[in-house]
Amino acid sequence: MGIVIGVVGPHDLVDDVAAVCEEHPGVSTLRLDYDHESQAPAIVEAHASAVEGWLFTGIVPFTLSRDAETLTRPAAFVDYAGSTLLSALVRLQHQGHDVTRLSIDTLTAGDVHTTFAEAGLPTSELRTLPYRPGLTSKRAVDFHRKGPPHPAITCLGSVHEALRADMRVLRLTPSVHSVRAALRRLLLTAESQAQEDAQIALGLIEVDHSEGLLREATALGGTLAAFRGGVHLLVTTRGPLNDATCGFIGLPMLARLAAQNDTVRVGFGLGRSAAEAESLARRALARARRIGRVAAVLSLRADTDLVLDSATWTPPGRRNLTVIARRVGLSVPTLEKLIEARAAAGDEPLTTREIADRLAVQQRTARRMLRRLELAGLAERTGNLTSGSSGRPLTLYRLTL
Repeated sequence: MGIVIGVVGPHDLVDDVAAVCEEHPGVSTLRLDYDHESQAPAIVEAHASAVEGWLFTGIVPFTLSRDAETLTRPAAFVDYAGSTLLSALVRLQHQGHDVTRLSIDTLTAGDVHTTFAEAGLPTSELRTLPYRPGLTSKRAVDFHRKGPPHPAITCLGSVHEALRADMRVLRLTPSVHSVRAALRRLLLTAESQAQEDAQIALGLIEVDHSEGLLREATALGGTLAAFRGGVHLLVTTRGPLNDATCGFIGLPMLARLAAQNDTVRVGFGLGRSAAEAESLARRALARARRIGRVAAVLSLRADTDLVLDSATWTPPGRRNLTVIARRVGLSVPTLEKLIEARAAAGDEPLTTREIADRLAVQQRTARRMLRRLELAGLAERTGNLTSGSSGRPLTLYRLTL
């Protein structure tokens, strides 16, 4: 079975890294390049459904995407320490430069010193600037310029472009060995994730009327059939169920079905076989019945039950904010601020930045809140708005609280 890897990096590195990946049997790549490292999170978010894993050409785009919470698939990055750094030192030495006097960004001091020690080189006159979240290209450029007039080694294309007219600067590029090592790590994780996602998920659903059930099953990538005693059977796998429930937190379809039924009880079971999944689904449905008329439970192995939604549904306009807060994991004051923001905008879509400003939180926190509301059927994406910078586009949401 083949696997599609998204290779993310600058224009001049993506093709070479992808070509090394495609040497591995069963691996195909989606080549995604950028002009600046800050564009990586938006690229990942836009193509998440097209790949089974991500391989970044360096730690910076990987970290930016991870911190922006856009990584929903296994991911790895090519490490520039070891053989990559050593080959750069050999090139500099052949060009007549003193490789014991350098400034090096992104790599940790420990990785640099280990490589030099293995090569039998002293480290007393090396300057390093390890990568940390928030490190900008400008700061890295200033770091190299403020030191003694020695050659610089950078892992960032933007830094190389800024320095190459002023000083001797060498940009690290992934070695074949480093790419293969990163790919091996990624494939191990991706294959494990694929096996986990393929676990069978069976849902037993009790409703007054079956209208809308087929649409909900299709949205979960599953099939629907009659079970027994008026109960319906929904068959899918772990991956789609995990995505639809935001990591097994809430079940948006519960509210949609409750709009047409007085009773909606859902029991999902997740197992390695159909028999195990059915047994767990029965247990989950039994617990949902004990909770109330509108409830959903997911039962896992090891006697673990997750209540996806134990709140009674209330028609729009009469929703209890305490119930909604419990369902989506946000506080009542936060929901009240969101309702005020919606009213102030005249029910027009709001950007993630506008929501963040109104709540006095970071944009990534606002995006996380909006994703929860979206999955609960309380917000909907209406498009993207280009911010005018090289960063990620701003997502537009219409709040339906």
